[in-house]
Amino acid sequence: MYLLDNASRRYDWGSSSDIPQFLGQSADGSPLAEIWMGTHPLGPSTLATADRVPLADVAGELPFLFKILAADRPLSLQVHPSQTMAQAGFAAEEAAGVPLDAPERTYRDPHHKPEMAYALTTFDTLVGFRPTAEILRVLHGIDTPLARSLGEGLRAVPGFRGIIRLVERLLTEDIGPDEITAVVEACRELVEAGIDVKRAYVTAVEIAEHYPDDVGVIISLTLNRLTLQPGEAAFLGAGIIHAHLKGMCLEIMAASDNVLRAGLTSKPLNPSGLVQCLERGMSRLARVTPEPFGFSTDVFNPDVREFALAVTQSSKAEPEGVLLPPAPHRIVVCTGGEVELVNAAGDHLKLARGDSMYAGPDDGDVRVLGTGEVAQAYTPSPDAPTAELVDLVLPFGERRVRRGRRMDNGDQREQDGTPPQA
Repeated sequence: MYLLDNASRRYDWGSSSDIPQFLGQSADGSPLAEIWMGTHPLGPSTLATADRVPLADVAGELPFLFKILAADRPLSLQVHPSQTMAQAGFAAEEAAGVPLDAPERTYRDPHHKPEMAYALTTFDTLVGFRPTAEILRVLHGIDTPLARSLGEGLRAVPGFRGIIRLVERLLTEDIGPDEITAVVEACRELVEAGIDVKRAYVTAVEIAEHYPDDVGVIISLTLNRLTLQPGEAAFLGAGIIHAHLKGMCLEIMAASDNVLRAGLTSKPLNPSGLVQCLERGMSRLARVTPEPFGFSTDVFNPDVREFALAVTQSSKAEPEGVLLPPAPHRIVVCTGGEVELVNAAGDHLKLARGDSMYAGPDDGDVRVLGTGEVAQAYTPSPDAPTAELVDLVLPFGERRVRRGRRMDNGDQREQDGTPPQA
């Protein structure tokens, strides 16, 4: 077992206090957005030893990337590509000689990026398109030329194809700042009058405070707003358009940093790539209902090949310790209290809140002692129990609960023939 030192990311949307407080460090006033735990080459962890051995030297290349994320303002409006798109895009940019760390680079690795967010605080995000009828209700209430024109276009071509065309229009036409301002002011007046459609108008007003002239403010009107309470999780398959808004969470994902952006950012945009990704069809967008492991652990396993998350509470009521779900490779972060991990050989490792560690195949079973909470990122076995996924949006407004089913490329239509979202 090894304590880890992890890479940090200071993006402008990050919180200046949440992650330092979580790590027990002094804040310096600058935004700290993410802590990366894993072996991704753009932000690899190292062992917390004098020689700072890279984690990859001990663990090999882990298939998952584990993050602590804290947002004080909206993240970029984005999608992640399927496996097929990632492989083709990565190969093309490699052949073109685009440096891996170049700002204009889109595909930084050849992998898809399904991901799951587990809320540590109240966490707000925009995820997936609203149903067509709901988008039309949103636009109908906004009495501006742009909103009326968008509504007319969607009524003429309804459904998923029409929504994609609406987004493509907003990203490719010359939409002036005055048009965006007019929509925002109309939304503000509606909110002040106590009128909203599932928080669409108030969300546009909130985003415009940070990005007043960004067309992403208009696109936000087409997206579902989801609030996760602490301890709740949501799964986003590759190809789901989203923009996290505010709060602190753990993110676990396939080990990828491929992002196609459409707005709400100072980073380069890729409108054509994003539209191409959306046109392939939407994959799973769901709340994750955990499965119990013993009496003290909730397992969030959406049944993708690369990752699952197990959250364990330990206390003095279990003096022999709590057994963590088995895994050949695991990264464990303490999310509360102070605990001690014990492996099969009897080695002990203490963790306080914010500390993280790696345990490998030689460590065998790992138990948690003390009073606290830990979250374990790992690759589940193929026969591990999967969580129930409550789909947030399905074709024709259908809602149902179904078991997770492995998606290897993030494209739902390629997997099972299911039509994309309406």
